[in-house]
Amino acid sequence: MSTYPETVHVLVVDDEPRLVELITGYLRDVGLTTSGALDGPSGLDAAREPGVDVVVLDRMLPGMDGLEVCRRLREDGYDVPVLLLTARGAVPERVAGLDAGADDYLVKPFAMEELYARVRALARRREVPDTARLAYGDVVVAPGERRAWVAEEEVSLSRREFDVLVSLMQNAGRVVSRYRLFDDVFEDTDINSNALEVHVSRVRARLAGSKQVRITTLRGVGYRLDPVGR
Repeated sequence: MSTYPETVHVLVVDDEPRLVELITGYLRDVGLTTSGALDGPSGLDAAREPGVDVVVLDRMLPGMDGLEVCRRLREDGYDVPVLLLTARGAVPERVAGLDAGADDYLVKPFAMEELYARVRALARRREVPDTARLAYGDVVVAPGERRAWVAEEEVSLSRREFDVLVSLMQNAGRVVSRYRLFDDVFEDTDINSNALEVHVSRVRARLAGSKQVRITTLRGVGYRLDPVGR
């Protein structure tokens, strides 16, 4: 099995010591570096440490559950990618994880190969060629800085929300198909299509302060950034 070409450090937070050992051991075998934590508070502290590239986070944890750990990370401005592990595969449970700020989820039991693939996808960073800003109406995005402004007010966006907005801004006035948006936002992660709708809905809410720009949904086709009134 080939190793990941860059040094990636993965923090695994789960209250089952044996599972933490299995995951960290597997990821080390394929070339990543790892650390582990066994409860919510220690996991939160560890996730705040510099050098953590991806957090594999169990939903059910003692002291503080995984959703709260994720929420606190986002509230404190940490954008480290989070892969949420859950024993529940129902749509409301998955949406709850995304609402808390998770970037992806994996339902237990899972294959280590799939976990590794999702970690690779989350660790991948887009190369931004320059710091030029994208502007459409009163919406401005700086991809290199990962910052966005609506009607001259800076807005806070999660990693995935920002990627949705950048894709739409790069194609402003043109339809971005659901398949294209999936590729731009989730790369090769196999995630339920509901996740895309959740993120687009969040971006639409972030644009609520705009007097000039809105997101148009073309059912069954995709999305388009349009001038207000079109």
